[in-house]
Amino acid sequence: MSITETSTTGQASAVSSATQSASPGETFDVLNPGSGEVVNTYPAAGPDEVRAVVERARLAAAWWRAQGTAGRTRVLKRWRSHLVNHADHLIDVVHNETGKPRGDAQLEVVLAVEHLAWATKHAPKVMKRRSVFPGLLMSNMAATLEYQPLGVIGVIGPWNYPVFTPMGSIAYALAAGNAVVFKPSEYTPGVGHWLSNSFAAACAQPVLQCVTGMGATGAALVDAKVDKIAFTGSTATGKRIMAAAAEHLTPVLMECGGKDAMLVDADADLEAAADAATWGAMSNAGQTCVGVERVYVHGDVYDEFVDRVVDKASALTVGSGDDAQIGPITMPKQIGIIAGHISDALDKGGRALLGGPGAVGERVVGPTVLVDVPDDSLAMTEETFGPTIVITRVASMDEAIERTNNSAFGLGSTVFSKARGAELAARIRSGMTAVNSVISFAAIAALPFGGIGDSGFGRIHGADGIREFTRAKSVARQRFAAPLALTSFDRTKKTDELVGKAIKLLHGRAG
Repeated sequence: MSITETSTTGQASAVSSATQSASPGETFDVLNPGSGEVVNTYPAAGPDEVRAVVERARLAAAWWRAQGTAGRTRVLKRWRSHLVNHADHLIDVVHNETGKPRGDAQLEVVLAVEHLAWATKHAPKVMKRRSVFPGLLMSNMAATLEYQPLGVIGVIGPWNYPVFTPMGSIAYALAAGNAVVFKPSEYTPGVGHWLSNSFAAACAQPVLQCVTGMGATGAALVDAKVDKIAFTGSTATGKRIMAAAAEHLTPVLMECGGKDAMLVDADADLEAAADAATWGAMSNAGQTCVGVERVYVHGDVYDEFVDRVVDKASALTVGSGDDAQIGPITMPKQIGIIAGHISDALDKGGRALLGGPGAVGERVVGPTVLVDVPDDSLAMTEETFGPTIVITRVASMDEAIERTNNSAFGLGSTVFSKARGAELAARIRSGMTAVNSVISFAAIAALPFGGIGDSGFGRIHGADGIREFTRAKSVARQRFAAPLALTSFDRTKKTDELVGKAIKLLHGRAG
């Protein structure tokens, strides 16, 4: 089955046709997005190499599970310490491979460490065996429920947040007792190797391994009969991965794209809202799946809000230097996507109050603020993945909700409102909402992270993120013989009559 490479929205390189499998000894170069210079050269793992890595992972998974929660906790704490004490090196790798400012790289490393710490601490409690009430009909039984690791998890990671995003699967899968085979994007393979090598410094067993390569390497991982695939990338590529995984009945976790909206009510703190909108739309050069791409603003405060956003965005520095706040676009072909969305918006009647076609360079894109953009334009319907923002005037928050929810995507969202924040958040069709803040849900380790609709399904982070990499194990144990033998051919007509009466007594009333 053919599976295409990275989509135009470009979060993760996934998989390609099996006919494009890497040859033994094949390598590929990684380029610095700012300079175009070669950062490093990495091996492209073929199907045989990937299968061998997965087989090693199966042996390691058995060892890892046997360590129990106490043994795994000790290793994960050592790994966490290593990540923190060598973070400067990892930050350099992220900066060189993605082009993002070092401050942004540091932020995602810090958040990844926080999530690793949370998963390590809470996995034992989430997974432990607990008693479950068996019900009156089965009162002679003792019922227990626990969560057990799946085995080997294949993680296909993105390039836009090459540490934070895949660690949402890696850390939680490891804490749940699984081994992990990580296939990073071909744009950030050094990050993948760094993470697996850092784990090896804390544990001699190959519990976390990395395979690098282009799309064919991802295809081989999907075909290697791992126990689950955790994927971050485009909706189109996610569908192809699901189809390939279905050949082996391999379950999948899909974190796909978004077209996240912000709502700004008439009573909002406009300074805070404008700051959040600008950062949410343009940090990491706009290459954020839960970044702000659409803003719906109450007409009473629209003009002032727009002025504030334009002022803030105008002050941002763009480039590859140490003082740049917006770095280069990591994936070169994304430049054309961003330019196309801007041009389409302007051709359909939109206006650029800042930036526009002239802001699109060979490697970088400057901040662009668009207004009066029709709902059917690409900048309103498809993920742009660049430092652009579309601001739309609405007559009410009811209109804002309706237009926000009129999207196939449903990943994150943002609300700024003093009086109605919680109410509006509950009405938005998305997996996550931040109220009077932006993207804050991603930093709270206890909250599950994931979307609905074309944004995917399944959850990382929180207790749900731990259970995502486990199987539920139910056990029913008879404590004493039942007064009524229900599961026996010795059951009598009188028993059936008594059971019928009991059910009516227990559940026959509507009130």
